[in-house]
Amino acid sequence: MNRIAIIASTDRGVTLGLILQKEFQKSALVSTRPSERTEVQSITSIADFLQTSFHSFDAFIFIGALGICVRSIAPYIQDKKEDPAIVNIDDHGKFAQSVLSGHIGGANELTHKIAAITGAQAVITTSSDIQNIWQLDTLANQFGWKIRTTSSLTTLISLFVNNKPTAVLLDIKDSGTTYLEKNKPDFVDFYYDYLQIDFSQYELFIAVTYKIYNSSLPTLLYHPQVLHVGMGCSRGIETHLVEESFRDQLFQHQIAIESIKSLGSIDIKYDEEAFIHLAQKLEISFFTWTADQLNTQQVKNPSETVREKLGVDSVSEASAMLSARNQDLLLEKQKITVASGKKYTLALTLDKTAQRKAMIAIIGAGPGDPELISVKGKQLLEQADLILYAGSLVPEELLTYAKPDTIIRNSASMNLEEQIELMVAYYSQGKMIVRLHSGDPSIYGAIQEQISIFEERGMDYFIVPGISAFQAAAAYLKSEFTIPEVVQTIILTRGEGNTPLPEHEKLNEMARHKATMCIFLSATISKTVQAQLLEHYPEDTPIAILYRVTWKDEEVYTGTLNELAAIIREHKLTRTVLIIVGVAIGARQNRSQLYHPEHKHIFRTGKPVKL
Repeated sequence: MNRIAIIASTDRGVTLGLILQKEFQKSALVSTRPSERTEVQSITSIADFLQTSFHSFDAFIFIGALGICVRSIAPYIQDKKEDPAIVNIDDHGKFAQSVLSGHIGGANELTHKIAAITGAQAVITTSSDIQNIWQLDTLANQFGWKIRTTSSLTTLISLFVNNKPTAVLLDIKDSGTTYLEKNKPDFVDFYYDYLQIDFSQYELFIAVTYKIYNSSLPTLLYHPQVLHVGMGCSRGIETHLVEESFRDQLFQHQIAIESIKSLGSIDIKYDEEAFIHLAQKLEISFFTWTADQLNTQQVKNPSETVREKLGVDSVSEASAMLSARNQDLLLEKQKITVASGKKYTLALTLDKTAQRKAMIAIIGAGPGDPELISVKGKQLLEQADLILYAGSLVPEELLTYAKPDTIIRNSASMNLEEQIELMVAYYSQGKMIVRLHSGDPSIYGAIQEQISIFEERGMDYFIVPGISAFQAAAAYLKSEFTIPEVVQTIILTRGEGNTPLPEHEKLNEMARHKATMCIFLSATISKTVQAQLLEHYPEDTPIAILYRVTWKDEEVYTGTLNELAAIIREHKLTRTVLIIVGVAIGARQNRSQLYHPEHKHIFRTGKPVKL
């Protein structure tokens, strides 16, 4: 919310309002009560203030009696799609109640925030919130979807909140569909193929789709923008004829025009009025591609004529494929002649990120404590069909998140080729594969060689970061590794053992910076490491040696740099050891300017919002 008005009716309310104003930076605190505080803006009456300001703010927080709030806003209420959010909280901060525009206006969410700030009890009376089920009227705005319905949205919401049997079809995947799958109500069944739905078993049909469905049931279609259209045309083709024909083509193929995300063509069409007009009308991006770029695509319907004229095999199909980063055409090239006799072609492709297909997730498991995996990492483990984990480096407790039928394999006994063979087998079946690495996979994770193979084979993958051991070490040591005016750099490195270091990354050279140095994989060469560091760090520089930090059997030793090798030798540490070197360990000096009372920034300007 951009602008919030806080209206306090009592002196106690003003005190509470000052607390809320600090939390909501774009807020104005007004009151009829006199106050010496400059943050409080005086108004003659609440009625006069609302008469001039009711539609100037996104939300109003009334502090005082609920009756005053209701009577004050009554003359100005018009429509839930336009009315601001209204929340009322008593001046003792016991109850915060959503009054108006709970979903669309955001009053319910604001109520929860106010309750969290003040310790009040949030009072929400909306049925879907009470049941903790999807809020059908806000999902589209939340996830960037557009809505198409066969009945009034109110009717559909009524069926849903009354828990009528509901069939939900998911034709694509995005953050919204992931949310739906994670928060499935008991009366909902998911489908991924329209033909598998027995509509006689349901009273409501919901779909997240780029298609148009004509179900016999009350229907709610959410259309995400996931389609990329490629087009070619005769020069100077009529704007209105292209738009009319384009809409008709989509209707014939039961494609939702609301799901179109971009229009693409060859670069010589950058000024084609018909394309520019269509993109503007649909409020989508218009891209053009060079001939060289278009020729990188292997198309299904190459054209000799287009090759002779433009030097490319395809415009429409290749443009759609490039824009979507997807070689699979949803709609192959269509050749259309409009009323004037001029022609255009079009093709459609689904955005690669929206496809429901096999995927490999490379996930950082964190430093050892199974609770230190990211929320996203845990969710993916719960969905995985195959989990390939890095042996003794990953705690087996993480594997308990897996589904009962998930295949779980330890990669420690497998070479790279065997690992790839297993992943390829599951990928070819459209399965969800998790490659689970310790710490953060980008730091000594040996993922580069896997990624190269995935890309060579055209296998889709993504990386989920994890907490690295050096971050866990800072937490254990209760230290900030970057201290103002003392040390502002962290170096992550290793000593030179069997794997040589690049010439410009020698340990003794990096020690010149006297930064906070985090040294991995070097316990067995600790004597050499110590000698190289002592070339520039003083002997009494603090060190910490952490074995399996955050694991149940963790061991942590502290000392000074001249004791490093002796500590490691005494405790017989050889592997899974992290060495931290630097004055930041345990330091407690030097205040940051970030929270200094005289320091202002965009979230703490010290200036009230003007009425």
